[in-house]
Formats: sequence, C-alpha cells, structure tokens
Amino acid sequence: MRSEHDAARAAATLGAGGVAHEHPQRYALTNELHARPFEQLSPPARLSMHANLIGEHDDGIHDHLEDICARFGLDPPARNKNQFSADFGPFRLRFERHTEFASYTIIRLGAFDDPFAVPAAGYLPEGWLDAMPGESLVATHLALMPAQQTRPDADALTEWFMPESLVSSLLSDDAAQVWTDLRIHPDGHNRILVQAHDMPAHKAGRMVQWLLEIAAYRNFALLALPIARQLSPRLSRIDVGLAELTAEMAALADGGVNDVPASRESELLEHLMQLSSEIERLNSGHYYRFAASRAYFALVWARLDELREIHYDDYQTIGEFLRRRLTPAMRTCESVSERLMALSERATRAANLLQTRVDFFLKRQNQGLLNSMDRRANLQLRLQQTVEGLSVVAISYYAVGLVGYAAKGLHSAGVGVSVTLVQGVAVPVIVLMVGWGLHRLRGRIEKNA
Repeated sequence: MRSEHDAARAAATLGAGGVAHEHPQRYALTNELHARPFEQLSPPARLSMHANLIGEHDDGIHDHLEDICARFGLDPPARNKNQFSADFGPFRLRFERHTEFASYTIIRLGAFDDPFAVPAAGYLPEGWLDAMPGESLVATHLALMPAQQTRPDADALTEWFMPESLVSSLLSDDAAQVWTDLRIHPDGHNRILVQAHDMPAHKAGRMVQWLLEIAAYRNFALLALPIARQLSPRLSRIDVGLAELTAEMAALADGGVNDVPASRESELLEHLMQLSSEIERLNSGHYYRFAASRAYFALVWARLDELREIHYDDYQTIGEFLRRRLTPAMRTCESVSERLMALSERATRAANLLQTRVDFFLKRQNQGLLNSMDRRANLQLRLQQTVEGLSVVAISYYAVGLVGYAAKGLHSAGVGVSVTLVQGVAVPVIVLMVGWGLHRLRGRIEKNA
C-alpha cells in the first residue's frame, strides 16, 4: 500500500502528464529496494545479533515482538512486516525476517571499557532473549570503538580472543580495523571488535551490518555439511548397486534378447525402480538445503568483497580464513549435491534403456503370439471348410432321403414314377443347391463381421 506522500506525488505527476496506468505492484516493488535500511552507527557502540532458524512460518515471532513493545509502551510492527527497527531507550532493536530465519540485532550506544564485559543484549528485559522462537544458530557480540580510543594491545586481544584463531584486517581502504577469532566463547557468542578510523555514521552502519551478515550466512551455509556427510555413504551404496545393475544389463544385451527370460529383466527393472525412488527421495528431501547453502555461500563472498579487506601485519584476513575452511566444506556439499543429481540422471537413463529392452522383448513375444494366432486362424478356416464340405454331404443325404420318401408315396398312390430314378436325378440338384446356400450364408456372415 502506497503512503500518502507517494499518492500525492503520483497525483501531481499524473496531472503533469505522467503515468496513467500503473501496475498494482509498482510502488511495492520499488519500496522493496528500501525495505532494509542500514542503521546509523556512531562509535562507541556495542551490538548483539542473534539469528534463529524458524522455517517459513511465523511460529510466534510477532507475538514475541509485541511482548517487548508492550513492555516499553511502543507500537508493535504489523504482522506482514519483515523488518522492524525502534528505539527502546536503553537500547535499539532491529528485527529482520528472512526466508528461514529471523535475526534480532540489539544496539547499545555509549562508551565502554571492556567491549564484551556487558554486551548490548544485557540490556534486554530478563528472559526475553531466552524466549525467542526458533533454534539459535548465530549469536554474535560486536563492539565498535572510536578512532581516538587506544588500539588494543596483545594482552587485551589475548583476553578477548583465542590467539591461535585470531584474524585481523583493515577494511575499506583503512576506514576501520576488525579483529575476530570466529569462535564461540564461554558466553555462547562469537566476538567481533571493530575500531573506526575514518567512517561517518552511515558507512559504519553498513560495515557493521556486513560483518554481522558474514557471521550469520557462514553458519547457514554450513547447515548442508552434516547432511552431505550423512548422505555420502548412502550414495556410495546406491552407486555400487547402480553400477552392478548397469553391468548386468550390458551382459544381457551382449547375450541377445532371446537368450534372457523376461522375468529376469522384469526383476532388474523393479530393482532399478527401487534405486531410482530412493535417489529421488533423497534429492527432493535435501535439494532445498543444498540450494540454500549455495546462496548463503555466495552472499558471504559478496559481503567480503564489499568490505575490501587489506592485510594487517601477519594476521590472516577474514576472507583468507573462510577460504581455507569454509570453501572446502562448501565444495563437499556441492560435490554431494552434484553426485546426487548425477545418480538421478544415471538411474533414469538406465531405467529407460531397460524399459526399452523389456518393451522390445514384449513386442517380440506379442509378434510371435500374433503369428501363432494367424496360424490357428488358418487351421480353423481349413477345418471350417472341411466341415462345410461334410455338411453339404450330410444335408444332401438327408434331402435325397426325403425326396425318396416323397417318390415312394407317389408310387404307392398309383403314380408311375421310379423311386430310384427320382432319387438319382435329385442328388446333383440337391447337392448344388445345398452347396450354394451354405456359400451364400457364410458370405453374409463374413460381410456382417
């Protein structure tokens, strides 16, 4: 729905000869580009970001937001809103609803001595964080230090991070420096420390948002890795079974069609259908997860490109660390996904070949059956013709007998006729008439059929 400002501008434009027939989604699609603005951040500031896996349903998300808004006397967001940001006094809360997860970013402005001693999430109402819907997959504390604050020394970094995993880099042409170890600390959170060198508030907001998104998207990309490891042995078993079936199919083809019983090919086809069904079940059950991981992985590298990291001393950059560990994991997921698709295609091709072979065999059998039926039909025709000949003789015999009885009756009545002569003359006439009658009758029957 357009705002009054948009409507007024549209009316003014239309009056000046502007757009007359608008698409109903024109304003909604344009406003979507501005739906998730970056926060304006002026250091010092502390942020806590939590991302919970929730699926594609509400599952109490907006009820949870309405609860905290009611505690602070604020208007809750509309239920169809996927983004919400408001100032709650002690903190600022930013909510974003994504396809399968919801993220909550708590922002606390103001100076601090220890960046992670009292995180921004510590200012939330007690119990509200624990009651968030969904399963927590990402929890990160980020501290944004001003340029005039002393750069942390080695002792401080050792206190806040794991030295063996610590990475650091300069961001956006030395506009800031970041430190993180990408580990979960005893408080259950990752830690990111950023010191601004030369950043206005809007640029600091973008950079912090990119860092938090990298922390989130890398975990969501890795959701496919346990599935890939679980599927790999099953795919190996299916691969072996499919190879054995294909080899037997090739052996049957080399042996010739007539040498193989149809029952064996039917058994092979049934076994192949079972493998195909298992492959498709695995593919349909995990396709979304693999596709989503590819998308998250692409977003991670897109955000890293936007950060424009520069080496600092002997530290690895965030990109180098992720390239060493995240990239091989994603290649494993991609390999299993491609292997699953390849097995599906192989099973389909093998099933088509075997089905074609079975169809060809059945057609050969049907052709033989039709030939046998033709032979039986010819035999039946010949037998029928033989029976018709015998029928002519039998009918003629009885007809001549009737004529003989008639002649005997005339002879007994005093008519001077020879019974034997009458019967002899009647024989060819009756035989011809009976034969002609049966021929006409068979012709009529065949015509009607």
